[in-house]
Amino acid sequence: MQTQPMTPALRIGHDRLVQAAAIACSYHVAEVRKGTEIPYASHLLQVAGLVLEYGGTLEQAAAGMLHDVLEDTIIRPSSFAAYCETRLTPRVAELVRECTDTTEGEDPSTKAPWAARKARHIEHLKTCSPEAAVVIACDKLHNIRTQIADLRHNGETVKFNASFADRRDVQATAIAALRDKVSARLFADLCDAHEEWETLHVNTNSRDQEPT
Repeated sequence: MQTQPMTPALRIGHDRLVQAAAIACSYHVAEVRKGTEIPYASHLLQVAGLVLEYGGTLEQAAAGMLHDVLEDTIIRPSSFAAYCETRLTPRVAELVRECTDTTEGEDPSTKAPWAARKARHIEHLKTCSPEAAVVIACDKLHNIRTQIADLRHNGETVKFNASFADRRDVQATAIAALRDKVSARLFADLCDAHEEWETLHVNTNSRDQEPT
């Protein structure tokens, strides 16, 4: 194991990441990954870890832990911003807002239709900051890899409110929009994951349609 010099900034950064993990686990405590009994915290921890693996900062990793808190929980944006102001940083709050797929004040239980949200998301990717783009890209990468694992082992993934063709096109467009905002390595891994995901979907559907 290698170490780096312990500095006040490094200690503070890790302390803030711990705080982010605590509030994320608190607000997502009853949630599980769609179609499973896996605690939703698993996804949040994976995204934060990927952010660090791809060169992101501890502040970006904190945003990775919290990237779904505004979209999928009942916390008010103003309360969340106040929490970040005192326990994290205002920048973490800004990054989380950039990662959020709903508009401020929108009820998480009554989101806009899938197509409308994704169209809005694609437009947002064109203007989001590179720092937020890393978090968004890592979120997408973990979601795609999860579906790849499901297809490999189960032959299917959880059900979505959109067709495979629509999801494929939106996913490809979103990845393309991230190209100039993330590292070459992260972009390449996203492309590879998307290609494998698409291939597995096609092969799985082809097997299902073969005569018996």
